Amino acid sequence: MLKAIHHVAIICSDYSRSKAFYTQLLQLEIISETYREDRDSYKLDLKLPDNSQIELFSFNGAPKRQSYPEAQGLRHLAFAVDDVAVTVGYLEKNGVEVEPIRIDELTNKAFTFFSDPDGLPLELYQI
Repeated sequence: MLKAIHHVAIICSDYSRSKAFYTQLLQLEIISETYREDRDSYKLDLKLPDNSQIELFSFNGAPKRQSYPEAQGLRHLAFAVDDVAVTVGYLEKNGVEVEPIRIDELTNKAFTFFSDPDGLPLELYQI
């Protein structure tokens, strides 16, 4: 029945900052950008190489995440990468703080975490 994850929706606090983070730093392709005047809100559709998508929203007055990282609901968003260490080097070179690389005890694959501009936990997972 279910075939894949089509998209993940993220609400950000600073649209320009988050747009730059996801499009310039993480190099996600912009599919479309829409300003919704009735909501004074932007919706930015971004594409990953596997055609999955991230929807980035701006909503004035959206509440902050209450706890980190163990709040109920979505725990984190994980991105598959060929080489975690290379990706960590790129992020750190660009001023992003990244946790030490760990090895998944079940799969023996390298992984680590970093955060988007609003503190959303993002994972890098070596494929």
